Amino acid sequence: MFWGETRKAGPSNGGTKECPEEPDWAGAVRKTAIGVLPRRAKEVCVFKRILETLTAVCLATSMALAAESPFIGEWKLDPSKTRLPDEMKVQNRGGNKYAFDFGVGAETIVVDGSDQPGYGGTLLSAKAEAPDTWIVERKKDGRLLLKATWKLSKDGTTLTDYYREFESDGSTLSMDYVYQRSSAGSGFAADWQSIKETMNSPFLIQVKEFQGDGLSFTTPSEQKTKNLKFDGKDYPNEGPSVDRGASSSIRRVDERNLVITDRADGKVTDTEEIGLSDDLKNLTITVRIAGREKPNVMVFERR
Repeated sequence: MFWGETRKAGPSNGGTKECPEEPDWAGAVRKTAIGVLPRRAKEVCVFKRILETLTAVCLATSMALAAESPFIGEWKLDPSKTRLPDEMKVQNRGGNKYAFDFGVGAETIVVDGSDQPGYGGTLLSAKAEAPDTWIVERKKDGRLLLKATWKLSKDGTTLTDYYREFESDGSTLSMDYVYQRSSAGSGFAADWQSIKETMNSPFLIQVKEFQGDGLSFTTPSEQKTKNLKFDGKDYPNEGPSVDRGASSSIRRVDERNLVITDRADGKVTDTEEIGLSDDLKNLTITVRIAGREKPNVMVFERR
């Protein structure tokens, strides 16, 4: 209908009811204490229809924006394009006592296979099965979290780590690392830098809408979820294997790039730069860990 045309009264069979035609009572308009009466009936009806239309449009637009986020979907790690450089330090403190630093500070224990206090309320143990083989385990609340079998090369310049992480759902994350000695030392005591990392297990990330204008990132194998909104605030990480005090915030760089900042008890532990390829088929996450020079670069394919 064009502006200025006369609206017809709605059908009497229950169909859509149109706005009433303005009555011809030019001189019958009365002003009262509550405003102008009959002549405003048509204007009020038209205004109501406009408001209803705008509300519907806004709701549809909000839902479309959330659904159209290019990050939403399930992503599978491509090990051939991924680099997960790692470093660790092992220092001999005399006798059979060693300090292990896996990036969260030194944990000093006796290498005798017994469970001893470690980082974050865990128990750490190390056992020498042979001169060139150590078994390192970490437990918490009576559950085995990880087991690493270390093998020294004959010349002592490289260390191979067969790393297995046991999730609470019964699944196992399997990775193999090859480290190169980067400092002086003998046996296992040295600074070690990884030169090769092999992910043996499927690794997925699920990205979903969170409360309309946010995003939820879940790693099923680790049972960890980050529910985040683009408001600059920190949100606690969720899941049975999440460390206490772990939180994250997110900001949008542009429509294809995001940055997540992870914290532990308010202190920044790492940043994750998340970028989409031009064809939206690949997702690259560059993790910059505090205190480490080389970032982890993980490349995912959309499933």
